[in-house]
Amino acid sequence: MKYLKIGTVALFAMMLNASCQKGFLDQVPDDRLTLKETFSRKSTVDKYLANVYSKIPDEYSQRYVGNNNAGPWTGASDEADFTWGFVTSNSMNIGGYDPTSGWVKNFWSSYYQGISAATYFLDNINQCADCGPNITKQYTGEARALRAIYYYYLMRMFGPVVVLGDKVIPPDAGFPQVQLPRNSFDECVDFVVTELDKAAADLPPTSATDDLGRINRGIVLAIKQKVLLLGASPLYNGNPDYAALKNRDGKQLISQAADVNKWKRSAEAGKAFIDEFVTTGKFKLYRKNDALGNYSPYLSCRDVMLDDWNPEVIYARVPGNVTWLQYERTPYHSGSNGEARGSGGLGATQAIVDAYFTSNGRSIDDPLANYVKTGFSTVATPFAEAGTYNQWVNREPRFYVGITFNGSIWQYTKYGNIKTITEYSGNSGKKVGGNDYSPTGYIVRKNVFVGNVNAGNRTLVLLRLAEVYLDYIEALNEAEPANADILKYLNEIRDRAGIPTYGSAGLPAPVGQAAMREAIRKERRVELAFENARYFDVRRWKIGETTDNGAAYGLNINADGAAFYERTIFENRVFTKKHYLFPIPQSEIDIDKEMIQNTGW
Repeated sequence: MKYLKIGTVALFAMMLNASCQKGFLDQVPDDRLTLKETFSRKSTVDKYLANVYSKIPDEYSQRYVGNNNAGPWTGASDEADFTWGFVTSNSMNIGGYDPTSGWVKNFWSSYYQGISAATYFLDNINQCADCGPNITKQYTGEARALRAIYYYYLMRMFGPVVVLGDKVIPPDAGFPQVQLPRNSFDECVDFVVTELDKAAADLPPTSATDDLGRINRGIVLAIKQKVLLLGASPLYNGNPDYAALKNRDGKQLISQAADVNKWKRSAEAGKAFIDEFVTTGKFKLYRKNDALGNYSPYLSCRDVMLDDWNPEVIYARVPGNVTWLQYERTPYHSGSNGEARGSGGLGATQAIVDAYFTSNGRSIDDPLANYVKTGFSTVATPFAEAGTYNQWVNREPRFYVGITFNGSIWQYTKYGNIKTITEYSGNSGKKVGGNDYSPTGYIVRKNVFVGNVNAGNRTLVLLRLAEVYLDYIEALNEAEPANADILKYLNEIRDRAGIPTYGSAGLPAPVGQAAMREAIRKERRVELAFENARYFDVRRWKIGETTDNGAAYGLNINADGAAFYERTIFENRVFTKKHYLFPIPQSEIDIDKEMIQNTGW
């Protein structure tokens, strides 16, 4: 099986990584002859296009934010925390960043470099004599889609941005030519959606096995839905907190009147995707049997992230660097074989631990959940030995996919069962780990190889069908709350996860739009846990001042025995209104006098 490899080719490295005094707009190669030669033949066109692809984020290299556009999304959400002080998300969690932070500028510059590279590609692909009309059409669609996707990545971080369209700023541009105001967020959404529609018309529905990783129509239309969902969300759809966010000419950048039609557009895009790709069998929720041939919710929810190009995967980065991911999410396991030893340095918070349902499909605060807050189990249950803290017993399968807890058995058993102990003196505790231990007493487990922790690159899932379903029903609940599809697709996700569906015996369906909204958000939180969704959901829903501000809890990692289980504050986090958006880099504000800074920065 051949994948489209994403990487940097030396021939174009200077162009794609250039930075100069004109800022993000100045990404044009000076050597016009080299540019002409590049587009004269397919072999070099392929290399150029591979570099346009290279800006797709390597989202799981998060200890080193900005490396291949890796974001801080997991550690900077209420899901997790890194134990090492140098990690960027730790600074973000206490408000320790501003418009002069270098990594903020790196994101801005990198995505605009990808945008400019894509525009040059679109301007010049027709010069390729040996590409042929079919290749030219497909490559045009890929480049156009990538350009739109990079705008989307900027928008979800910075809000309204400068839309260049097909404009190319030459390297010798004078000062007046780089004075460009930001477009409104609605204009950004409309531009990106229009570009994605154009791209979709030029692309195959899915990718053949020898072209996995290439942008196709399925990816484009799934992301179109996400762009529309972002634009419909409370952060951008009638948000009075941004009433003063205007360009110098008074142009309003974020709408002040909520418009339900924005939700409708997103729902329609989701329905269109499902009709084209799900009803025809191109994508489906991944379901996997155990060794005895019986359906296993646990294996299904675990391996949807691990089994390359399973039928649920829509969009993935090829290859993705999993070396750091494996190290961060595999416990220290002092004394164990090196194939089963990591750091355990990415700690899950008590908040996400508490978010998972119990085995009967109810939230832990539901009186009928059979959730026990104290004491220890006396009998073994699936995924939990006798003596396990009762809070972690009889939880849903996704809990055991996502969380390594004190006393749990590690999933790699080549050298026998390894019990992870995160208490202070345990094999993965603070005393023995040195700098490598969980800051919360829990360790993120999801998306970790079942095999050798030292395994190298593999495909990293960026978007899968369950997220499309959740996007669709969220928008549909806001636009048409009585639509039967809401409960249908919510229950498909729950059924795959092995918990009772709403409306089944003993578990009534949520009644009313508000109750369904809460149910969708709860399901989304656990289904997409540690997949870089929560950070953006909290912001677009405008709940960050509640979820990401104040005391963050874990367990008492400085204790053994009973004291270890005490809920303990590991950090007091800072989130104010300005943190819903990244600041525009100060260097861009200094260059472009029409560029308005985001509110609060």
